[in-house]
Amino acid sequence: MQEVQYNEDNILSLDWKEHIRLRPGMYIGKLGDGKAADDGIYVLLKEVLDNSIDEYVMGFGKTIEIQIQDGEVMIRDYGRGIPLGKLVDCVSRINTGGKYDNKAFKKSVGLNGVGTKAVNALSDYFKVAAYRDGKGKWATFERGEKTEESRIKKMSEENGTEIVFRPDATIFKDYRFLAEHVERQLWNYAYLNTGLKMKFGNKTIYSRNGLLDLLENKTQNEQLRYPIIHLKGTDIEVSLTHGNHYGEQYYSFVNGQYTTQGGTHLNAFKSAIADTVRDFYGKNFEAKDVRSSIIAAISVRIEEPVFESQTKTKLGSLNIAPDDLTINTFVGNFIKKELNEFLHREPDVAEALKARILQSERERKEIAGIKKLANARAKKANLHNKKLRDCHVHLNSKKKKDQEHKEETMIFITEGDSASGSITKARQVKFQAVFSLRGKPLNCHGMTKKIVYQNEEFNLLQHALNIEDGLEGLRYNKVIIATDADVDGMHIRLLLLTFFLQFFPDLVREGHLYILDTPLFRVRDKKQTFYCYSQREKLEAIAKLRGKAEITRFKGLGEISPDEFGDFIGDDIRLESVVLDEETKIEDVLTYYMGKNTPDRQRFIIDNLKVEIDDLEDQVEEIEAAVGDEAVLAD
Repeated sequence: MQEVQYNEDNILSLDWKEHIRLRPGMYIGKLGDGKAADDGIYVLLKEVLDNSIDEYVMGFGKTIEIQIQDGEVMIRDYGRGIPLGKLVDCVSRINTGGKYDNKAFKKSVGLNGVGTKAVNALSDYFKVAAYRDGKGKWATFERGEKTEESRIKKMSEENGTEIVFRPDATIFKDYRFLAEHVERQLWNYAYLNTGLKMKFGNKTIYSRNGLLDLLENKTQNEQLRYPIIHLKGTDIEVSLTHGNHYGEQYYSFVNGQYTTQGGTHLNAFKSAIADTVRDFYGKNFEAKDVRSSIIAAISVRIEEPVFESQTKTKLGSLNIAPDDLTINTFVGNFIKKELNEFLHREPDVAEALKARILQSERERKEIAGIKKLANARAKKANLHNKKLRDCHVHLNSKKKKDQEHKEETMIFITEGDSASGSITKARQVKFQAVFSLRGKPLNCHGMTKKIVYQNEEFNLLQHALNIEDGLEGLRYNKVIIATDADVDGMHIRLLLLTFFLQFFPDLVREGHLYILDTPLFRVRDKKQTFYCYSQREKLEAIAKLRGKAEITRFKGLGEISPDEFGDFIGDDIRLESVVLDEETKIEDVLTYYMGKNTPDRQRFIIDNLKVEIDDLEDQVEEIEAAVGDEAVLAD
């Protein structure tokens, strides 16, 4: 075995931009291509916006302009503007910024002086300009390296800061900003900063009533059991109501940051709701019955928040500086006082809330016996069957090195031995698991949650994911439906989507559900191989090989060899995120696609099939014209 050298030559010192570019995940989480709302390009956008929002919170500038065109972002605020003499340092010198001075930014989102520097380092073009009291200055950078810097000059621009950046395509491959993700991000800022106007394209995003507006928009297509409760205090605001869906739905924020993974403030909120309701009705309700079908939002502002990562998706603070008051006490005291007084003032709401809790209690007790038997079956099955091939992160849950990959964990849900076998052999065992279905799952549309325990496949699946009592115990960050690209595969995909949307919609809302995109064709000659994900890509590949090509149509995942499959579920994995728009009414969607065959659905299929055929014919004509040889496309 060759001896590995370890000496002074192995010790490297990286400057700030080299370190960020070498380990971007430390600063912005996952990279992605923009399809998922938590992909890195949206974190870059957030890091710049956070500074503009902090200016508004401090009372400077009521408007922020955002433009995105051809992958380039421009953000202009009308705050005080970065001090001109420190303009370059603030975007290129690590641990430099005004937020270290708590007098200037007491309850800011970012306090570590890294955010804008990360954007600079991870952009192939970055420009910063600041305007203060009739003077201005600008500087440009490429991947963190300064390329130009102006002198301080007299300017007539209004006070404020303007930043333009273009994410580096060598890091964010094939990226694209999706308007729906950007708008959702901007609306969250608006709900938490009432009165702020954000101009995005031709839209003005603005909220007058904060978290009340947020919940009204989130529930506009849902039947609510009582009007939304909206409570505001010093540094805390909440809104809540109950619907008729399964699960619990929360939106939590700290200092204007959307904490998608919750944290200590959300845990305190959930506990306080259960405790307050028990005290008000004088009955020891189960917490899960109190919170079943709840839709709620909480926002807190605290000094020196401690987050569990640079991307600030989970609050870890136990106390509130400088008073050393615990988060539990701060949130708990507010909820117990304000919610209790509200329920006393509004007896109709109190009665409706009690009716919802009692309904949840009845439903829980009704399925208790079925659930106990099903859980025993699932425990026995998990010990002896081969449905779940787990990953090392969970198999070696006590090993610290495996726990570091928890955010990377994913599970592929597939059907059939051949497909499961290919994925199992090709997967990265450390953090990729496989769950194998036996045949087509049941169409559960319109059924109650009893069916989850009565149906062996569904029961084993929910146990594999550990989502029976909510997402807190979710074992995999990505739940991936991996089915064949044929009619049967599409049908299985729909049946699984129905299962998750019907009984576990939070899994979808929180962005954990994905569809695996695998190639439909392999086009190759003796020198080159192309994997094609559409008819158009196949035609283009044939044209590149001048028509002399072997073409394979992959009808099922089992036809793809494990060696090839490794490419499709590795670093270049293609995943389609299943996104629930705020306007989506789940029951209407499920009825349309999975209910009795309706004329509307038949018409939709026929119209879209015709569009697909017309589009394919257009593609053939385009490529024939470009290649100039009809024989090339004889396939």
